[in-house]
Amino acid sequence: MSTKKWLIDPTHSEIGFKVKHMMFTNVSGSFQNYTATIETEGDEFENATIEFNGEIDSITTGNSDRDAHLLSADFFDAEQFPKITFKSTSFKRTNGADFELKGNLTLHGVTKPVTLETEFSGLMKDPWGNTKAGFILSGKINRKEWNLNWNSALETGGVLVGEEVKLNIELQFIKQ
Repeated sequence: MSTKKWLIDPTHSEIGFKVKHMMFTNVSGSFQNYTATIETEGDEFENATIEFNGEIDSITTGNSDRDAHLLSADFFDAEQFPKITFKSTSFKRTNGADFELKGNLTLHGVTKPVTLETEFSGLMKDPWGNTKAGFILSGKINRKEWNLNWNSALETGGVLVGEEVKLNIELQFIKQ
């Protein structure tokens, strides 16, 4: 079988996350500048190789002051650690259109394994004849495992920023 390469369509993809603020609401954010590729044997995605590279300074939460704080040494330290990367170690079908994606996430100079639940949304031809594949990924990480430790105690107890980060990712790839 021949190897197929798929490139992300960034205009139809979102790399998003949510984290608790003040212990009871969520703040959402996303990365705006990134690349991703999938390599498959033939047209099947099981056992595909998946890579992602994101620019830390493209983070946005809808609040410029908060975004600037996230880029500072208190959080991502974008000057010292400008990229977030992911490289798959396995991509296995678990049931029907559901897959389990395992890989190594490098963030803030630390590499740790992560597992993401993945739903394959299917293949479709766009109006220009390109074959596209869709995926929905979700998972959780603990930001402290990547040395993202900044926080502030609340007067009423608890902390300002939660440790658990929920990942909400919608991707469209174009077959090359």
